[in-house]
Amino acid sequence: MNTVDAKRVLETALICAQQPMPLREMRALFDDELGADTLKALLHDIQLDWAQRGAQLVSVASGWRFQSRAELRHYLDRLHPEKPPRYTRATLETLAIIAYRQPVTRGDMEDIRGVTINSLIIKQLEDRGWVEVIGHRETVGRPALFATTRHFLDDLGLESLDQLPLLDNAVQQAGTLQALGGAAGAMQAAFDTEADDHGELAQGSQAEPLVAVEDASPSEDPSTTSGFPT
Repeated sequence: MNTVDAKRVLETALICAQQPMPLREMRALFDDELGADTLKALLHDIQLDWAQRGAQLVSVASGWRFQSRAELRHYLDRLHPEKPPRYTRATLETLAIIAYRQPVTRGDMEDIRGVTINSLIIKQLEDRGWVEVIGHRETVGRPALFATTRHFLDDLGLESLDQLPLLDNAVQQAGTLQALGGAAGAMQAAFDTEADDHGELAQGSQAEPLVAVEDASPSEDPSTTSGFPT
């Protein structure tokens, strides 16, 4: 197969894919006749071909995908005027703690937030595919250790955790939530952007809507769920 035909096959597969496509699946397209370096060169060529178009080919944690460009969001919003629900502050703070401090136990999260975390928050984050249990801490009760997933990075439009906004080192070492509050806000903005920008190029597919988590509980003082421990 020549380069032109190979690029056409790869481009078509990416447009029709429902999820980001990893290199191993791309190699399967060509029965392993094309190596990783060749595929990366083709991907780069496709990116250049689409440089002046309304959609772009991007790399995220799980692979490669086409999505609409941010500057066109204003026009696409007219087709879907209803915005997805926003996550509560407590949910985003919990997610930010896991993202920046992983692996962490529920006890670790509660120490940082300063309140008892409603189990529904963690369950919803697991159901959404953003966090998962990766092991247990070897201590009394062997509490579960939580970490973020590749799907979490995909929904943020990132390739790795290294691309998360940097936190102030002094604040990280102090173990407080002051900087994580800003990170939580950045995550909400990123989720909103990805929900809008992940173009419906593949047979009407679209990003899964973001569902707000009802996380108010008697164990959480309303005065603290929107603020930070000092």
